[in-house]
Amino acid sequence: MKLTIQIPAWNEEETLGRTLDDLPHEVPGFDEVDVQVVDDGSTDRTADVARHHGARLIRLPVHRGLAVAFASGLQAAVDHGADVIVNTDADGQYDPRDIATLVAPILAGRAQMVIGDRKIETLARFSTTKKVLQRLGSWVVRRLSSTTVRDATSGFRAISRDAAFKLHIFTRFTYTLETILQAGEAGLAVVSVPIRSVSQDVRPSRLFRSNLGYVWRSLESLARIVVLYNPLRIFIRLGALPVLTGLALLARFVWFYLSGNNPAGHVQSLILAVILLVVGVQVWVVGIVADLIAVNRRLLEEAVERARRQSASSSE
Repeated sequence: MKLTIQIPAWNEEETLGRTLDDLPHEVPGFDEVDVQVVDDGSTDRTADVARHHGARLIRLPVHRGLAVAFASGLQAAVDHGADVIVNTDADGQYDPRDIATLVAPILAGRAQMVIGDRKIETLARFSTTKKVLQRLGSWVVRRLSSTTVRDATSGFRAISRDAAFKLHIFTRFTYTLETILQAGEAGLAVVSVPIRSVSQDVRPSRLFRSNLGYVWRSLESLARIVVLYNPLRIFIRLGALPVLTGLALLARFVWFYLSGNNPAGHVQSLILAVILLVVGVQVWVVGIVADLIAVNRRLLEEAVERARRQSASSSE
């Protein structure tokens, strides 16, 4: 059994060395522990620091974003024979002593993805507003993914080899929410385990400048993934509103017409009802087309998964 600990890094020369030094060289249940750093187009000495501390280096020629770096690292890890991949941050905010706790559910066969729960309510570095937003966001992700994840934005997570083949990252912002939703759609077992995290920020976040910006980008990612995987369900619900409203107005006109209560005075309601019905049906048609596209996308994902497995097998 081989464990690969991966660290996506972008201009992290100041903190990367300390983080690499703190990583364990042995983890119970594994015969080999491998460390790789995914350099996301850094312009400082991040790559030199990674090499100096003995990590395998994966270099992206330009800055592509955290999600792309994460996905590139997953592919590189399975190509090098990893059975489990642990992802952690370059700034050292997660306690490496919890790696054994993180991989335990995978080794026991209870999970294919494990998310570290930072117990946000106990962290002083999170403001009250951020704690509320984090709890709300995790609740939304649990509802959409049908999982029990308690800290959806945690980057400290373990992923089995089989799960790594099935994940397809579309966004460039962050992989945290997208991978959980994909895992839920793919029927992967996802669990949370409590982990330790630093009480104070090591450095300001590079993903977002404000809580509002983070919420907006996260909502964009959630909406995109939900529409990608469940377009028919979304468009059926969206189209139901104008259809039901149109039917109500149509029933109102019919009532006035049958009762002889000046139906000519309610022609406007009839016109509006027809317009709403047409709009609603068009939304449903778009949903059907989107669902057919989603079916085709799933077939393509299966083909990509087979190609990844073949590539990993040939690399080994």
